[in-house]
Amino acid sequence: MTTLTLIGKPDCHLCDVAREVIDEVLAELPTDVADAVEVREASIQDDPALYDAWWEKIPVVLIDDRLHGHWRVSPDRLRTALTEAANARA
Repeated sequence: MTTLTLIGKPDCHLCDVAREVIDEVLAELPTDVADAVEVREASIQDDPALYDAWWEKIPVVLIDDRLHGHWRVSPDRLRTALTEAANARA
């Protein structure tokens, strides 16, 4: 299972856009790849450690707890990263 974590906060326009990109990419991936991705969301407002680490970079996307990107999510780059993660687990 690949874990994708979106770190953001409520009422964050870029976070909403990132969530849309993630949903679109997952919908386009082959079922076996998409089904192997667990999407989690975390808010910097709920966790002081997340706030300290990421407040100026949200939205932040982690894949398997590693930084994938921040501010803007590239659909192509995300698609490639999730496919590679699935292939590495196969």
